[in-house]
Amino acid sequence: MEMREIGKSGIRTNALALGCWAIGGGEWWGANDDEMSVKTILRGLELGINWIDTARVYGFGHSEEVIGQALKQTDRSRVILSTKCGLQWYDHGGEVHFTKEGNTVSRDLSPKAIRRDLELSLKTLGTDYIDVYYTHWQCKTYGKVPVAETMGELLRMKEEGKIRAIGASNVDLTVLKDYAAAGGLDVIQEKLSILDRKAESDLLPFCEANGITLQTYSPIEQGLLAGKAPDDYIPAKGEVRDGKTWWKQENIRTANEMLAGWKDLTDKYRCSLANLCIKWNSMVSPNINVLCGARKLSQIEDTARSMDIPMSQEDYLRMRRDADKAIGKQV
Repeated sequence: MEMREIGKSGIRTNALALGCWAIGGGEWWGANDDEMSVKTILRGLELGINWIDTARVYGFGHSEEVIGQALKQTDRSRVILSTKCGLQWYDHGGEVHFTKEGNTVSRDLSPKAIRRDLELSLKTLGTDYIDVYYTHWQCKTYGKVPVAETMGELLRMKEEGKIRAIGASNVDLTVLKDYAAAGGLDVIQEKLSILDRKAESDLLPFCEANGITLQTYSPIEQGLLAGKAPDDYIPAKGEVRDGKTWWKQENIRTANEMLAGWKDLTDKYRCSLANLCIKWNSMVSPNINVLCGARKLSQIEDTARSMDIPMSQEDYLRMRRDADKAIGKQV
């Protein structure tokens, strides 16, 4: 599997990473088999997927707990581990972000809050350092906690050896530039799929010019691009796909029509539709690391095949053109 550096951190990892939001279960993702999740993480490591990404808020700590169980069964030095800070449900600090499962979650990037998050993550994960530490969501009232204050605390964590690289998630170009000016980022995490390419046009050029990795999430639109959703599928109220643009029935049909046109490609490369879309994502730029969720052995084993597809530039461009047509029909 192709190796890429995370920003300018000196940390090298595979071009594919394992996202562990679903492993947290709960109302977002439904019932979860923790034992299977641990097996999935360990199988991913065997297959070369060594970057494991989570967040403090995923499952309200449960995703980190499950990963902690997996880390006990492997060599910690094999793992590139990332988690996120800044979403807290412990007190009334910060700005309210959402309410879920009886918890009121606030965005809080104050030095005190992110330090508390770090210490809780270290304890839950059972490790003494985090390889990549992200701020999860930025303050709604931008500047309420100056980026320089947040970055100052992150740099102190790095000096202490508790984190190795600094990242930010869910940023716009203004915030990205402010982080870069305040001390430098190694990576940002943003949504990018063949059907949603906003980050490609506004964030990626700055990342490429400044040696910042773009870790892309939802490369298969939370399962839609795997081609297994029926045209009449309706997401359950409150689950992660509820209200998402591409999960409207009209848009599911449009996506399925596009995917049906790629049967010759799945035959040519002897791969799944998900493999095609993940590989396409990785080819957008050498600065990209693709983050894919999995909590079953079948999912991680299929995902791991994606980077081995010898996709031609011609097929890459064809898929882009087909997706442009689908985007044009989006409602």
